[in-house]
Amino acid sequence: MAMNLDTGSSEEPEVMMDINTTPLIDVMLVLIIMLIITIPPQLHAVNLDMPVAAATPKQEPAVVRLDIDADASLRWNGQLLADRQALEARLGEAAALQPQPELHIRSHAQAKYEATATVLASAQRLGMTKLGIVGTERFARP
Repeated sequence: MAMNLDTGSSEEPEVMMDINTTPLIDVMLVLIIMLIITIPPQLHAVNLDMPVAAATPKQEPAVVRLDIDADASLRWNGQLLADRQALEARLGEAAALQPQPELHIRSHAQAKYEATATVLASAQRLGMTKLGIVGTERFARP
């Protein structure tokens, strides 16, 4: 271990030229904390006086149920459709209505996916925009 011994030289020790920043940092932190405390809390809500709309009676949208049976036969609101052309005729009529009815498609658990895909493609091509696939819980196997 080395020891620094005074050799008796007349040289003065070098003066430290660095500034001590610890008190400066402490003062800045206190100022930041005081600033945070004195700022009023900001509300996340914007209060606006909006005009009140006239009360219009809500009209329930018309719902069309389209059931796809296990043998790929189609039922439009319970009525059996003869073929794909009959389905497309009904879809075209429904797409032309204003407001457009909602089409709820319910597929049997054993129905082929091809039948459902055909119905979806026809509905999209004919302009049906309100489609929904209803759950098949009641068709599930025990």
